Order: sequence, then C-alpha cells, then structure tokens
Amino acid sequence: MTLDQAYRAQLELLARCERAGERQAGWKVGLTARAMQAQQGVYEPVFGFLLESGQRPSGTAFDFSALIRPGFENELCITLGATLAGPGVTLEQARAAVSHVAPALEIIEKRGDFGADLALSLADNAQQKAFVTGAAVPLGALDLAEVTLHLAVNGAAQERARGAEVLGTPIASIAWLANKLADYGRRLEAGARVMSGSFTRQYDIHRGDAVEARFEPLGTVRADFR
Repeated sequence: MTLDQAYRAQLELLARCERAGERQAGWKVGLTARAMQAQQGVYEPVFGFLLESGQRPSGTAFDFSALIRPGFENELCITLGATLAGPGVTLEQARAAVSHVAPALEIIEKRGDFGADLALSLADNAQQKAFVTGAAVPLGALDLAEVTLHLAVNGAAQERARGAEVLGTPIASIAWLANKLADYGRRLEAGARVMSGSFTRQYDIHRGDAVEARFEPLGTVRADFR
C-alpha cells in the first residue's frame, strides 16, 4: 500500500465513522518535531482525523485496561476561525485563520509498528485514540514558536521544549495540513480543531500514571490513567 492509498483508506474510515453517527472534530498532524521523527524513523509530517467522541477535558481519568499499548504526546489544539483551503497556503494565511489555541495531550494507541509499516498506521488513523484539552485562549499576538512546555509525569519533571520544535512554529502545521488536504479535495473548515504535533518525543503510558503538561503562557492540561 502506498501512502496515497493509505490516506484514502483513512478518509474512507472517517466516512464510515460518520455514517455510524460520529462527528468529525478536526484533524491531527503528526511527526512535526525532530525528536518524534527520530523516534519513529519517519521524516515527514502525517495527518489523521479527530472525532468529537475522542475529546476529553483536562483532568480526565482514563481506564488504562481499555487502551491498547497507550502513549501520549504534548501538543497544542488549534481552532480555526476561518476556512483555509490549499494549495499554496502560507504561514501568514494560516495564522490569520486561527482563532484560539489550547494546551493539549494526544492519547495514542500503538496498534502496530508505526515506523516499520507507516502506510498501515496511516490507514489506521495515525495511532489516534483521544485528545485532552485545557482551556482555549484567543491567539491574539501570541507567538506559538515561543510557547514553552514543562512536562511532568507522576510529579517528576521530564523535559522542557518550545513550540519552535514543531516545524519551526505550530502555525506551520496548519499550513502544511491545509495544503496536504487539498490533494484529497478537502479543506480546513472554520471551527475545526487541529492537534499541532508533539513538542517532544512520544511517551509510553503505564497504569497509575498522572501526566501534567504546562504550556507557558497558555495554561496546563492533565490526565490520569487508572
């Protein structure tokens, strides 16, 4: 299966979910940070879709036993205030289309070997399981490249990273996605939420873990796994 075939299979999976009564919340962009690319052995961004049923508020306690080899990524959840259609979307146009941004965690499931069979993983919606979001704030004059993540697991500091790790700025994820979706006759609709891609490498989740990601100056997002 080629990557193009994998994306088409993924979009058909989305259509089947919608026919079953699900609602699309937006999209995710993955493999945007060098740390993630090196960890997975894949050196280009990818996309998947988000469902409304997958959104969780900060502080959610997940049932660990219901998850398949889970992990998490530290991201921003970006809301579009205007429709954005590629090809040819620039950083300036992408930024102008953004209305709000929120601290977020993507909860993933390793249902296969991502790097070893990228096409299959993309057809399976790029590991997406759920996304946890804190309070959204207006983008205003915020420079998302300067947003700083402080990550703690079970109260212990893990690492610090800046938004610049995400393709230079998380806004670049929006431009990349709008242009990539154009290849499939789609656009970023106003109101869509987009997970930017992780600031850091992907972390495994273990039963009993408590995760806290503080994004200065945006706020904090938390999740527990019991």
